[in-house]
Amino acid sequence: MPSLKHASIIRGIAFSAGLAMASSVALAQKREFSFAYDQPRTSAYGFGADFFGNKLAELSKGTMSTNQYPGAQLGSEAQTLQKVQTGDIDFVLVSTANSSTIQPESGVFSLHFIFRSPEHAIKVLTNQKVITAMRDMYASKVKGAHMLTLGSQGLRNLYCKKEIRKISDLKNVKVRVQATMTEDTLFPAYGAQIVHMDFGQVYTSLQTGVVDCAENGYTVYMLNKHYEVAPVMSVTEHEANNSVLFVSDKLWTSLSAEQKKWVQAAADGMNSVQPAKAFEMERESRAKLEKLGVKILTGVDKSGFEKVSKPIQDKLAKQLGPHAVKILGLVRSVK
Repeated sequence: MPSLKHASIIRGIAFSAGLAMASSVALAQKREFSFAYDQPRTSAYGFGADFFGNKLAELSKGTMSTNQYPGAQLGSEAQTLQKVQTGDIDFVLVSTANSSTIQPESGVFSLHFIFRSPEHAIKVLTNQKVITAMRDMYASKVKGAHMLTLGSQGLRNLYCKKEIRKISDLKNVKVRVQATMTEDTLFPAYGAQIVHMDFGQVYTSLQTGVVDCAENGYTVYMLNKHYEVAPVMSVTEHEANNSVLFVSDKLWTSLSAEQKKWVQAAADGMNSVQPAKAFEMERESRAKLEKLGVKILTGVDKSGFEKVSKPIQDKLAKQLGPHAVKILGLVRSVK
């Protein structure tokens, strides 16, 4: 039988071992996740990533955090989508247009003139029926990644060295577009020539004349300084700049039920504020561009574009698939 002194020593050793074990468990529970996107940290993508990361850290009491990789540090949107599917990236925020590389039906969100105004776009993107339908659409085809929620970067406009006042001004103009069936059908219908390239190549391609025009929102146009090589933005508001947040299945399946709730709650929180913030940033960016002397051409005659695009909306949705048809109906039904 050990003496009192020996018993005390044994208890001390056991207590120290217990503390060390508890400390090692606490360290093991702290996890940091990669979060990638292709725009600057100061963009609406960055705002969404910040909100998500802060909310996740708060809900998990600091045991789960994100490490952001903005500005395409981990690759183009198409490349990061592949990496999130293989589990090499944990979270990725990409445009719904570029996500058509892994689920073509997401091209339905790129249909032109289905979003009637910024207010309508915000209502659609935060509508639970729309979010659920989009999640079902991705789940039906995408392997290795799970959709969490939707976001925005505003509405897209055309920007070039010249003005685009009406549909005939686009005839034979080389326009950089995102590689979706939607874009590949609609822009040629307007008379344009389409060119596909990664976003990071757009600046030099506009500068060298590889393309005549590109299209995006005010904030993306401003932060990436595309106005330096394409100083006229024609306000067409032809398409919504929607985005989608994915988590890798490799990470998702490793989480406990409670951790999954935290991740989804952080995503839901982001969705509740990010689309409205994106449009607020768009208004601020437009004002800054005007101060810089960029020509913002309002009063574009959209009637020709709308006339061409309207009959194509339903036709394309049917070609894309049943999920696309359902989502288009939901978008139109949001008042």
